[in-house]
Amino acid sequence: MRVIWSPLAEEQVADTFGYIAAERLAAAVRWFERLVERTESLSVLPDQGRMVPEAQRSSLREVLVDPYRVIYRRDEDEVVVLSVQHERRELDVEAIDQ
Repeated sequence: MRVIWSPLAEEQVADTFGYIAAERLAAAVRWFERLVERTESLSVLPDQGRMVPEAQRSSLREVLVDPYRVIYRRDEDEVVVLSVQHERRELDVEAIDQ
């Protein structure tokens, strides 16, 4: 199963990396490495994440890369990373699940 990234998720990762790197570059690199490792594992175990509480749909799931939520949709033959956002931000399910 392949993992693909939505444009929104790519933009959020770039913004988050820049935000962390502004204060601590090494921490940003570690966070990014954990993010890549965690999302790559979805290609083998796409159901490892929990259902997104706000959505309550089995196809919309999330894994954590502390303190960020990686929200994805599991389709028949691919995983689509929809959003990467801080756990304290309110999630707008309709905005990410287009």
